[in-house]
Amino acid sequence: MRVGLVCPYSWDVPGGVQEHIRDLAEALMDLGHEISVISPADNDDLLPDYVVPAGRAVPVPYNGSVARLAFGPLSAGRVRRWVREGGFDLLHVHEPAAPSLSLLACWVADGPIVATMHGANPRSRMLHAMLPILQSALEKINARIAVSEAARTTLVEHLGGDAVLIPNGVAVRRYEKADPLPGWPGEGGALGFLGRMDEPRKGLPVLLRAFETLGRDRPGLRLLIAGPGDLEEAAARVPGPLRDRVVLLGQVSDEDKIRAYHSVDVFCAPNLGGESFGMVLAEAMASGAPVVASDLDAFRTVLRGGRAGELFVTGDAGDLARAAGRLLDDPERRATVSAAASAAVRAYDWPTVARDVLQVYETVVSGTGLVGVER
Repeated sequence: MRVGLVCPYSWDVPGGVQEHIRDLAEALMDLGHEISVISPADNDDLLPDYVVPAGRAVPVPYNGSVARLAFGPLSAGRVRRWVREGGFDLLHVHEPAAPSLSLLACWVADGPIVATMHGANPRSRMLHAMLPILQSALEKINARIAVSEAARTTLVEHLGGDAVLIPNGVAVRRYEKADPLPGWPGEGGALGFLGRMDEPRKGLPVLLRAFETLGRDRPGLRLLIAGPGDLEEAAARVPGPLRDRVVLLGQVSDEDKIRAYHSVDVFCAPNLGGESFGMVLAEAMASGAPVVASDLDAFRTVLRGGRAGELFVTGDAGDLARAAGRLLDDPERRATVSAAASAAVRAYDWPTVARDVLQVYETVVSGTGLVGVER
């Protein structure tokens, strides 16, 4: 099958949707299918061979974050040409309600379309207001996939219809084995965080307050933080006596990201909301890191209700400190949680997820022709 995948967000900027599309493309190619991806990109030289650039992206506030999107005549022209020349059996667009390439692809294409909804924003006024504009594109979608119940709820409440529930995938083999970063985790214990440091909903301030509590009683405890953001601003949030025990890596390569998961005794996900799945949880679980996470619906699902990781009251730094402290003080409990997480994450391994996606493709393509361009 020849499939065109449409990425709405800039390929150059790390993000869960981009990683999902990359891993799906590679999993489908491993299964023998022909894949082409179109995406915004600021640096064409860094793109894999299967990614077609659709022009530079611009930052736009979206779903509680800042997304880098591409929209306008230039992007529309490139999407139209890619569809016309692609000879695709099917298009698979991601986040079609975002004002970017997926919406453009739905407008210009004529043929079978599958859409995946990633975001969870059940009270979005913007989505509700945009529905009349989106309707002409969304009504062309033949099948919808949601990566979580939260994403499905957003779809049902704002856009109508329903979706097949297929979770995000994680390349388990890629994460299972890696050397820790030099000097980590160390004898005094180590906590870890991965996410955008300057994005409020990722909850880094909650973790820093918890670390302040834990650090007073554990003089050797350290905190490893990876992700884009202003390093000086993040460091300024750490109380002076603890500052030399917080290491800020900034944005890291995929290889160092995996090594970071293997460098900590407990991985912390203090997110405050807006999460439809929990990709960092799945990655940490695949790496064998015991996880402490906010008690969000999406995180509770991935952690099997707390059997594959510890949950704490969302936004409560004291409860996070207590949950992380219990794991730090109990090596046997950490080993038990790690083993449960390694077993649970198999359900999200990409070969399994990709085959579920293919079943949706085959249902949609059956009895239809190639994707073309509307005249």
